[in-house]
Amino acid sequence: MKVLLIGGGGREHALGWKIAQSPLLTNLYLAPGLPGLNCLDKKNTGETIQSETVAAPPDDPQALSAFAAENEIDLVVVGPEAPLADGLGDALRARGVPCFGPDRAAAALETSKRFMKEVCAAAGAPTAAYGHFKTAADARAFLRTQTAPYVVKADGLAAGKGVVIAQTLDEADAAVDAMLGGRFGAAGEEIVIEEFMDGEEASFFAITDGTAILPLIAAQDHKRAHDGDAGPNTGGMGAYSPAPVFTETVRERTMKTIVEPVVAEMKARGTPYAGVLYAGLMIKDETPRLVEINARFGDPECQVLMRRLDSDLLPLLHAAATGTLAGKTARWRDEAAALVVMAAKGYPGAYEKGSEISGVDAANALPGVVVFHAGTKLGDDGALLANGGRVLNVTATGADIAEAVARAYAGVDAVDWPEGFYRKDIAWRALARAEGER
Repeated sequence: MKVLLIGGGGREHALGWKIAQSPLLTNLYLAPGLPGLNCLDKKNTGETIQSETVAAPPDDPQALSAFAAENEIDLVVVGPEAPLADGLGDALRARGVPCFGPDRAAAALETSKRFMKEVCAAAGAPTAAYGHFKTAADARAFLRTQTAPYVVKADGLAAGKGVVIAQTLDEADAAVDAMLGGRFGAAGEEIVIEEFMDGEEASFFAITDGTAILPLIAAQDHKRAHDGDAGPNTGGMGAYSPAPVFTETVRERTMKTIVEPVVAEMKARGTPYAGVLYAGLMIKDETPRLVEINARFGDPECQVLMRRLDSDLLPLLHAAATGTLAGKTARWRDEAAALVVMAAKGYPGAYEKGSEISGVDAANALPGVVVFHAGTKLGDDGALLANGGRVLNVTATGADIAEAVARAYAGVDAVDWPEGFYRKDIAWRALARAEGER
């Protein structure tokens, strides 16, 4: 099977790593690719499958769909959200190329928070009360009918940074002014102000072909930049799975009250949702409420999911893309998985690129450790260089979360990169819960 993988971050490295293990794979094409995906190791045996970088840019739906059709690609797997928002799924399906990822209209579940709220209301899916605004005056008036803390969100895509949880009215007013004033460009031309939901967050994933649904598993991530959940929101500084808060009761309630009704509502609207549905949840007293829906695997949650998946990923993705998901199942390893993000100093604010990184091979040689590249490039001399904010994803598996976390930090210690930083308390909630149960 010929596969084209779109995206060049840690999520896509993990997807490519798992896809490369499939006996069905014959050719893997990458757009735009990254050093860690240039030569993928199959099951860590030393047997490799070569990947090929595609000249078509990942933000050009017509060029990518033309390449896929001309090269008889059997499946296109879209990693990030931006190509879905640009209509890559539509362009591929118009040429008869199977795509794992929704059309633009269905991807609006992520690209417009207002649309997501409207779908949830129609489907009866539990979520926070909200208001939707285009002017600062209307938003400020609504804020004064609410109580602190205040949740202010850019309506569109803002790279995981378009959410402010304000503790005071002044902070909320400032967030409104910044978003509607152009801080996030077109993504902030409209905003949503939500009721604050108390509880513990978790991310749950399910694959669907628009009708059939295959539940996957849950993970938890760390959005704040610094230890103790302090500092600004980021795209994610670490993750782990399983998520102790996501019990079997929560899973059943999530499927029954959120995932199944939303998928049914999208089909009823004539815009069936095909791909992975990522439900960001707030959980309290084993009752889940929906924080957000994303139209792709989470990053960094995807990486820990791929470390735990025991089934062949490729036929599951192909089934979702071709309407043949009914009856498919997924097997999961009993092991836990953890991930520590190594980011450039200054992230999520201004940071420098180009610093040299060494020790990744040494980290990969440690028990249970796999390092995924999130933002790297090769220098002219072949040296590995930082080329982004989130640069490396050091993952590890273990008998439980404590062992997985310890192994992941051993991997971090093996990496030599003075210009990077990382959180030192990944999975603190799960570790504290486990300690309390002893």
